Amino acid sequence: MQELHDTALAPLTTFRLGGPADRLVTATTDAEVIEAVREADDSGTPLLLIGGGSNLVIGDKGFQGTALRIATRGFELDGTKLELAAGEVWTDAVARTVEARLAGVECLAGIPGSAGATPIQNVGAYGQEVSSTITEVVAYDRKERETVTLSNAECAFSYRHSRFKEDPERFVVLRVRFELEDAAGLSSPIKYAETARALGVGPGDRVPVDAAREAVLELRAGKGMVLDPEDHDTWSAGSFFTNPVLTHEEFAVFHARVAERLGEGVVPPAYPAGDRHTKTSAAWLIDKSGFTKGYGSGPARISTKHTLALTNRGGATTEDLLALAREVVAGVRDAFGITLVNEPVTVGVSL
Repeated sequence: MQELHDTALAPLTTFRLGGPADRLVTATTDAEVIEAVREADDSGTPLLLIGGGSNLVIGDKGFQGTALRIATRGFELDGTKLELAAGEVWTDAVARTVEARLAGVECLAGIPGSAGATPIQNVGAYGQEVSSTITEVVAYDRKERETVTLSNAECAFSYRHSRFKEDPERFVVLRVRFELEDAAGLSSPIKYAETARALGVGPGDRVPVDAAREAVLELRAGKGMVLDPEDHDTWSAGSFFTNPVLTHEEFAVFHARVAERLGEGVVPPAYPAGDRHTKTSAAWLIDKSGFTKGYGSGPARISTKHTLALTNRGGATTEDLLALAREVVAGVRDAFGITLVNEPVTVGVSL
């Protein structure tokens, strides 16, 4: 294991923000990950897990404890069964499944970060979520001090949530197992309307799996959500807020607020979200509350390409970012009575 002290964490995050860690350990095998976790637990040292750093907002004061960077590697494909080490770069893994002409994660192309983070957040985009293909997650259980294998059901997946996110101090993801689909080189049925339009097909149709991936990459790039070190719109955590999920009663109240503010003919986005729940668009709420693309005057601003991404324009601090996030949350709440929830994990800070 590599060990460094008083080391900057900002370069390990896509925001490029955050102060130093007292100690930074880089683990390249599952055994090293477990060793580092046990050492921290035995000594009572605070522990911060870092994968691709694409979903982290670290405070300017940094982290007083051990930051563990999980840099394990492993891509094992057996027919339609895929096993990824937690440290595998997710975008690369998706590309390799598409090269193998397998369907199931092609619409999750371009999402930054590591494979081990995907079950934690139940990563999803463009009509796919990893929960639909994950069969098992191998993790180190810090409570029981043993390696365990959790089934899909035991992961308790829901929208941008899981058992791992519910109890972040307990499990350290080591490996993720998927069951993909061999559809003779075709994608999973296209579920997302924007993707279907880009591909010139109808919802439910299949296309060549590589065409689906390319379409998604193009859509994401147009929104500044494919990493590019030269493009400050990608110095972000992607979507900063989750899409609100409302009960039917809450949605009716929201709809009335929309009519009052924007006029009777304005219909807010609405998508079915399970029993008596409706999901609406955080990006729409932000825009209609007056926070348009490029909003802000400081080093932290809303992306010029997508209202759902908060960005570091260079030279920002975490406090600059949080000030903008709080302004957006307050503005949406005042306009529509909905409180947005941040998607990235905050370390040493909060909204």
